[in-house]
Amino acid sequence: MSEEILINFTPQETRVAVMQQGVVQELHIERTASRGLVGNVYLGRIVRILPGMQSAFVDVGLERTAFLHVADIWQPRETAQERPIERILAEGQSIVVQVVKDPIGTKGARLSTQISIAGRMLVHLPQEKHIGISQRIEAEAEREMLREKITRLVPADEPGGFIVRTMAENASDAEFATDIAYLRKTWADIRDKARTSAPPSLLYQELSLGQRVLRDFVNPETSRIVIDSRENFQKLTLFAEEYTPAVGPLLDHYTGQRPLFDLHGVEEEIQKALARRVDLKSGGYLIIDQTEAMTTIDVNTGGFVGVRNFDDTIFKTNLEAAVTIARQLRLRNLGGIIIVDFIDMENEEHKKSVLEEFNKALSRDHTRLTVNGFTHLGLVEMTRKRTRESLAHVLCEPCPTCGGRGEVKTARTVAYEILRELLREARQFNAREYRILAGPAVVDLFLDEESQSLAMLSDFIGKSVSLQSEPSYSPEQYDIVLM
Repeated sequence: MSEEILINFTPQETRVAVMQQGVVQELHIERTASRGLVGNVYLGRIVRILPGMQSAFVDVGLERTAFLHVADIWQPRETAQERPIERILAEGQSIVVQVVKDPIGTKGARLSTQISIAGRMLVHLPQEKHIGISQRIEAEAEREMLREKITRLVPADEPGGFIVRTMAENASDAEFATDIAYLRKTWADIRDKARTSAPPSLLYQELSLGQRVLRDFVNPETSRIVIDSRENFQKLTLFAEEYTPAVGPLLDHYTGQRPLFDLHGVEEEIQKALARRVDLKSGGYLIIDQTEAMTTIDVNTGGFVGVRNFDDTIFKTNLEAAVTIARQLRLRNLGGIIIVDFIDMENEEHKKSVLEEFNKALSRDHTRLTVNGFTHLGLVEMTRKRTRESLAHVLCEPCPTCGGRGEVKTARTVAYEILRELLREARQFNAREYRILAGPAVVDLFLDEESQSLAMLSDFIGKSVSLQSEPSYSPEQYDIVLM
């Protein structure tokens, strides 16, 4: 299936859309002011060790201290044994670490002391003498051939190991050799910088999103990479010449008047990817709710088509939903625990088919995931590795009116809160008069349906109460002023 990659550059951010047959499959956004940290290598300082959690907090120069768990501390295989963290690390110690998960929400970045540096064809593991092959390369003969090729190119007396990436299936010896030289030089630079720097300091920064597209996103189906900025087209052309020569011919500078993302309908897809509801062609729809702990996806049939064909309608809706959900996970970059509530199916063959379709659609995903079958409650549980913030967290913030709940109190609820607060105030303070400042809907309610309630309270406290409408107030906002 032919694939196009669109790159939209502005001084403030880089946006990437992966397209297949004119449909957006993936969205990636990186802001200049807040570039992702995954892959960055730092010289950090241990500021605190928590034996109870078998973890340490590490200062790497970020806003929040980063988190290192004992399971992420690399130890040589020959000496590797389960030792408590307090016997491995000491407070104040300098340590070379790599970010494996960006800060998300209130959590600091997650670290590992096992360094891995990604190239175009290979991933270098400086601390391991090991040659691995990507799990996505399944043919055993091909895996063995690639392993032999890398073993031949890597001198036995040189330290470090390599993992062959999926895109290296058809790579030549020359391409592998270039990658090996680049990765070894990068690691040598990191070590030299670590020796001469004081913690906390950045030793190596992961490539920008535009550069990562050339290194990581391109595959045999990629037909072209369209870039809408002359300056960045030239920069990426130079980068391709040096590091990814095979990708160079795919680069295409877009010079049209109409914005690139408008031309391909990407702006509209971004807006849809932020919506709670996703409509299906069959008339059904999805409801996607993202919380801090997990994401839930509910599948609904929409229109009812009659009893005789109802089972078939449910089956077809679930099949369509399976494909759409897989695409939405990539578009929205949803991670962590994901619960999918497909419409209940009685037929076991239908359940099996839906699960097969779901797994097939998910196989396109570059991110590591696991899918469990239907639970006894009819839910599908899955996990998708979360390394960066989701699209909604990058582009949005919790609503200041509802605080992220997605709902606001009714005017009547707020009015009754005000009446209770008035009673409390009257018992504490001896004011001449009380003035209620509230949104128009609440004030209108006090002037109409709840006018008697307000009059009764005014009589009870023996003070007059006046109203002042404040159009700028949110539905739940109010103040009581003592006059």
